[in-house]
Amino acid sequence: MGKTLVIGALGQIGSELLDALYELRGVDQVIASDIRFPSSPIKGTFEKLDIMDREALIALIHQHDIEEVYNLAAILSAKGEKNPLFAWELNMTGLINTLEAARTTSLSRIFWPSSIAVFGPNSPRDMTPQFCPMDPSTVYGISKLAGERWCEYYALKYGVDVRSLRYPGLISYKSLPGGGTTDYAVDIFHEAIKHAQYTVYLSADTSLPMMYMPDAINATLSLMEAPVEQIKLRSSYNLAGFSFSPSELVAEIQQHLPAFTCDYVPDFRQAIADSWPDSIDDARAREDWGWKPTFDLAKMTQDMLANLKVGTV
Repeated sequence: MGKTLVIGALGQIGSELLDALYELRGVDQVIASDIRFPSSPIKGTFEKLDIMDREALIALIHQHDIEEVYNLAAILSAKGEKNPLFAWELNMTGLINTLEAARTTSLSRIFWPSSIAVFGPNSPRDMTPQFCPMDPSTVYGISKLAGERWCEYYALKYGVDVRSLRYPGLISYKSLPGGGTTDYAVDIFHEAIKHAQYTVYLSADTSLPMMYMPDAINATLSLMEAPVEQIKLRSSYNLAGFSFSPSELVAEIQQHLPAFTCDYVPDFRQAIADSWPDSIDDARAREDWGWKPTFDLAKMTQDMLANLKVGTV
């Protein structure tokens, strides 16, 4: 097998996916890339890359004999609303460039992440199914929904082996989030340990689908390692971990840090969260390629606090 290229490797998902791929493929078989240089050395080869430059991407694929690409470069929901035209341009051009590279080079597989942001006010909120009305209200969600259609188009029209997951909110102690509506679920742990107080920008009862990063990485690699005949959907698979509201997360943290307090001051991100599901039905992922999460809210909270206390917060 040729080498693996991770685009957006310095982001929240990419930084942890890199370590998993190093272990799975070997450090020499994985090329990391991002639009900026890393602030500290990484284990393997790094190449600076602007995903909006298709010729540079194709040159990099040829240079390193790349066979598999994980394209994680994106502007997320909250940040995207501050500059919607640039968010659309980056999210869509980056995907099209990757799909075109797969069509015209020796690439055999692509991973591209979608999101629960593809759902909207008219999507069912509870156990949102794989197929349902989708009317996203953010440019991030609009770009992800359009991207899903492009993925399926390239799979059907050109035979591109593109695979995708609709990530829920992701929580990690190893990396900081990158401007999403669910970022509070990471920030709250840092503030609970440092200051025993936090102000959430959502209402106390806003329940959203979430996932602990180890499960997200496991799901990503499981999807990509699955035999091609098991991948029945070429748009994107629903993916679920567990759902909780800010008040439920606060209560769980208080089991470990009783002095912790939290205030709730909703801002513009509340409207985004209100348009998203409460919970996700991921039956197709379970049926097609055997997806199963391992973390729930209690187990995730315990692990987050244990690791952040050991490290520097």
